[in-house]
Amino acid sequence: MLTAVSALAVAMVTALGGIATAVIGRRAPRGQQRRDDFAVVTERMDKEIARQGQRIDELEAEAERDRARMTAQAFALRYLAGWARSLVGYMRQQQLEPPPPPQPIPEEVAPYLHDVGM
Repeated sequence: MLTAVSALAVAMVTALGGIATAVIGRRAPRGQQRRDDFAVVTERMDKEIARQGQRIDELEAEAERDRARMTAQAFALRYLAGWARSLVGYMRQQQLEPPPPPQPIPEEVAPYLHDVGM
C-alpha cells in the first residue's frame, strides 16, 4: 500500500511538473509578442512626435507672419496719424477749423491711442 501511495504522489508531482512546463512554454511566445507590441507603440510614438514637431513649426511660422503683419499695420497707423496731424496743422495755418474727432472714443481703441499721440 505504501508503494501505491508513493507511486500516486510521484504521478501527481509529474503531472504538476508537466502542467508547469506547458504553462511556461506557452508564455515564451508572449515575450516576443510584447516586444513586437513595443516596436509598434514606439513607431506610433515616433510618428506622433514628428507630426507634433511639424505642427509646432507651422504654428511658429504663422506667428511670425502675424507679427510681421501687425508691425506693418502699426506702422501704417502711425503714418496715417502723422498725416492727419499735418492736415490739421495745415488747416489751422490757413485759419480754418478742422473737424472735431469722433466722439466718444470707443473703449477698444483707447488703449492704442497713446501710441499715435492722441
